Amino acid sequence: MQTRWALTGAMLAAGLALTGCGGVGPATGAGDPKAATGPAPDELMREGPLGDRVMGNPRAPVTVIEYASLTCPHCARFQRDVFPRVKKAFIDTGKVRFIVREFPIGHTSGTAAIINRCAPPEKYFALFNDFLLRQPEWVSLEIRPDAIYSVAKSSGMSRAAFDKCLTNQTIIDALTEVKQRGRQFGVKGTPTFFINGQMAQGEVTFEQIKAMIEPQSSSRPASGA
Repeated sequence: MQTRWALTGAMLAAGLALTGCGGVGPATGAGDPKAATGPAPDELMREGPLGDRVMGNPRAPVTVIEYASLTCPHCARFQRDVFPRVKKAFIDTGKVRFIVREFPIGHTSGTAAIINRCAPPEKYFALFNDFLLRQPEWVSLEIRPDAIYSVAKSSGMSRAAFDKCLTNQTIIDALTEVKQRGRQFGVKGTPTFFINGQMAQGEVTFEQIKAMIEPQSSSRPASGA
């Protein structure tokens, strides 16, 4: 078993590791379109090899993309304090389509991201939420598979499926590609948001993200969304 975890850590190190969470302090770019020029819309919206995990109206006038690391405390605070208000005000009302993309920071986060992708698509967001809000139970410098599984089993995942998932090279390679593309888009830390292509890096308040969404939320739905 120790050999398996060592091998998994080595595979993760190549593409999924980074040196810090980023996102310290207030968001840069939030509410300042001139300072937050994003990548080409078509390229930004192109899905990765595993497809996107999406919540909300597929024809919503505003698309919000969050690049997140499951071990990042700033992502956890956004999930706990801001996201429920965003969901109620904009996602549940059909104004926002919300996409999560993985940007794992460190081996532990990379391991959890792999497991999150192994969960059934309909349970992805619930497990994403559990990983973030239960960080004290499983986050550490060393990968602790038992602690990670204690969260993952809330999705109904068996331990056998969990162990098998950790060596799923298809998912590992795909998550590496998602992170590499995120870097090409200017993602340096987490959380990083794109609101209809406008970038905001770091922690955002509800008021900041609201100010970026509302001017665009009354427009017509994007074609092809």
